[in-house]
Amino acid sequence: MSHVASYYAATANPSPRRPALADGVDADVCVVGGGIAGCAAALELAERGYRVVLLEAQRIAWGASGRSGGQAIFGYGTSQASLVAQVGRESARLLWDISIEALELLRTRVARHGIDCDLHWGHAHVAVKARQRDELLSLQRQLEDDYDYRSLRFLDRDEIQSLLATKRYVAGLYDSGSGHVHPLNYTLGLAAAAEAAGVRIFEASPVTEVEPGEPLRVRTPHGCVTARFAVLSRGGYVNGLRSPTDWRIMPVGTYVCATEVLGESRLRALMRENVAVADINFVLDYFRGSADHRLLFGGRVSYSGINERDTGHATRTRMLKVFPQLSDARLEFVWGGYVDITMNRAPDFGRLGSNVYYLQGFSGHGIALSGMAGRLAAEAIAGQAERFDLFGRLRHPIFPGGRTLRTPALVLAMSWFRMRDLL
Repeated sequence: MSHVASYYAATANPSPRRPALADGVDADVCVVGGGIAGCAAALELAERGYRVVLLEAQRIAWGASGRSGGQAIFGYGTSQASLVAQVGRESARLLWDISIEALELLRTRVARHGIDCDLHWGHAHVAVKARQRDELLSLQRQLEDDYDYRSLRFLDRDEIQSLLATKRYVAGLYDSGSGHVHPLNYTLGLAAAAEAAGVRIFEASPVTEVEPGEPLRVRTPHGCVTARFAVLSRGGYVNGLRSPTDWRIMPVGTYVCATEVLGESRLRALMRENVAVADINFVLDYFRGSADHRLLFGGRVSYSGINERDTGHATRTRMLKVFPQLSDARLEFVWGGYVDITMNRAPDFGRLGSNVYYLQGFSGHGIALSGMAGRLAAEAIAGQAERFDLFGRLRHPIFPGGRTLRTPALVLAMSWFRMRDLL
């Protein structure tokens, strides 16, 4: 029941071991899942006066919330144009504003609760080829003209190569409103804040059944929570408890590595500023510096499961395409994990019956958005459901193929996008 062996786990702030649920308890709300979304929902609800119990199958931040690349980015996994096509311009603008509020909420929670999580602002989307340069310019115009987003600065080839010591990128779009964070320490800080607000947290307590009713019952192997409401926030780890929403998300494996300590001067020679970077390929690379001056580099995805055997070699190969200067640098940490994606890459928030809320499908945008999702669920439970229900208007087709064939079907479908990255 330990966190995956990662740079984050090696540099985690102290966190207590919480007991497993071993009895029957009563609550107003039972939150299932101890990642960012679950901890944020629990915190928001407790601050509104609800009695809250949080159940986590492993440890707080054991899943994607404690393993990810740590990049907090505007928007969603899908484009604003896609959202406009689904819900219209006015509602798409509201969704955009929620994504920007999510970034500000991250900032204010860290400050308010004194969370030590290496939060820094500054992010660059980068173009690998000429057509992507045009895509970045178009994105900048759209966000400025249609959404009044003024935190962007376009970087031409010389500027991006001044910021990053690599010839791989031909342009960039710098965003001062997005940033990066130590995701494990951020989530641990949210959990501590939730406990301080009165939330009871139980680890090693996998949920086996949510028994509908008013009140409902949330069962674990050795206990039961009786509550008026439940919030399900399981992310890419959907084993055990089954839900009608399972086929609307796919757990996708992704990989991150951390070099040995490079030292501040060598890291700054690679990256002039302490920013996070992501290219705009479909199968993207992303990287940033750590507080102790390593390079954290993520890339590759697996639609057929985590393959630990070649993770280090393959991710290192991608890193050296960006920074061949690191050919002598040792990888000290290599790890993988699952993120939850939807078919259309839009987030999937909704209800099961009248009193079970679910939060899933963050599609690579979970650092900021999942914390906001927790607030939206709390608002809905408190009777202010307008913003939560806006997400319910998004259509989410199920992944084809059922339990047996959906992964092979997706692998075949993604081959086209991988080919497009090469063109």
